[in-house]
Amino acid sequence: MADHEASKINHDNHLLLDQPCLRLPYELLRKNFRAAHLPFEKDSTSVKNLLKDTANGSLNGKASPQDVVKNLDQMLVKMRGLKRKLTAAAEEEDRLYRQMDARVAHLRELASLNTVDDVKYESWSRQRLDRLLVDYMLRHGYNASATALADERGMRDLVDIDTFVVLSKIRAALQSGSVQEALAWCGENKKELRRMPSNLEFMLRCQQYIEMMRTGSQSKMLEAINHAKKYITPFNDTYPVEVSNMAGLLAYRPDTALEPYASLYSASRWRRLADIFVEAHLNLLSLPTSPLLHIALSSGLSALKTPACHSRQSQADANDQLFSGSPEETTPRRKPATPSTPASPHPHPHHHHGTASLTTRVCPICSTELNALARNVRYAHHGKSRLLEHDLMLLPNGRVYGKARLDEYAAKSGLPADRVKDLTTGEVYSSDQLRKVFVT
Repeated sequence: MADHEASKINHDNHLLLDQPCLRLPYELLRKNFRAAHLPFEKDSTSVKNLLKDTANGSLNGKASPQDVVKNLDQMLVKMRGLKRKLTAAAEEEDRLYRQMDARVAHLRELASLNTVDDVKYESWSRQRLDRLLVDYMLRHGYNASATALADERGMRDLVDIDTFVVLSKIRAALQSGSVQEALAWCGENKKELRRMPSNLEFMLRCQQYIEMMRTGSQSKMLEAINHAKKYITPFNDTYPVEVSNMAGLLAYRPDTALEPYASLYSASRWRRLADIFVEAHLNLLSLPTSPLLHIALSSGLSALKTPACHSRQSQADANDQLFSGSPEETTPRRKPATPSTPASPHPHPHHHHGTASLTTRVCPICSTELNALARNVRYAHHGKSRLLEHDLMLLPNGRVYGKARLDEYAAKSGLPADRVKDLTTGEVYSSDQLRKVFVT
């Protein structure tokens, strides 16, 4: 029963990780609708008013035939422009609906699976891993590699390449010292950024002001003052400290060592602006700020991690693997830590007096590759212990086993009835030395 429960797929937990997969097309559909709705309302109202004025002028005799023809040409030009905009919006909508259908089908396939032992689950989980890898590469700017992997696996509709390509271009522009692309993006999403709220546009305007002040020319300083009056001073109630610092910048040159003005002139502000933009962009689309691969890896490490994974014995095992030389080497590169066995009632395979190979074979967290990575990961929350043996007994060496298994192993080893034997180390103890373990 315990094995069956452990292999059963928890569909709700899977969907927690795959929420952005479904959410992003929906958010982009909303954005596409807003982008098409505004020009439609504006152009259609303009055409209606012009048609009404032309008809009234023609009936009243105030408009000549040439004026009527000219107005009709203007209306045709506006309608053709509106048609092009609506056609582009319709094509984008079709692409997003295609993405949604593909992603729903992908998650529906998971809903038809019940256990991880199903052969179909392996292929499905492999495809999900490919999605997480593409997401990771896109977030770090490896757009070409991400696109190649998505095309090779045939899952372009399951990943968000176009969205992250736009993000990468604007981030790269900020890192190279240009705010124009980011300001244009802020203009397209002004209402949404105001609701979040986000200080991205304010920070970009401050950076424009700083770059004007950096030149030191009189004309640029006057331009900077006018820029501050228009774009920075209105935020005095919201960001009083920042506005005050911008005003104080008038009295300091770029080579000043006085804070906070030295930091304002620092080139590291461009990296900070890029980070602020990425955070605002992801929050606007309801995407997590961390790569999905990190979230999945953290949850996996947390599920496997135990307090014994970072005990002194475990660390000594990791050091043995990491710093011990090859068989041809006569001197180790670093002296390994002295093994010690903590007295812990936790049933963990680390507490042995053998080599490090047994530890790292049994527990992935104790391996050299994952031990340091899992150090700051939280322990998993377990509502109940499914694989805990009945009637646990604590041996003097700190290892814990079920009493039935100890008795069975002692009988097979030919020991007297009052003796037990450690299943891992082979140490023999008297039954009087055992202590009963209670788990709450």
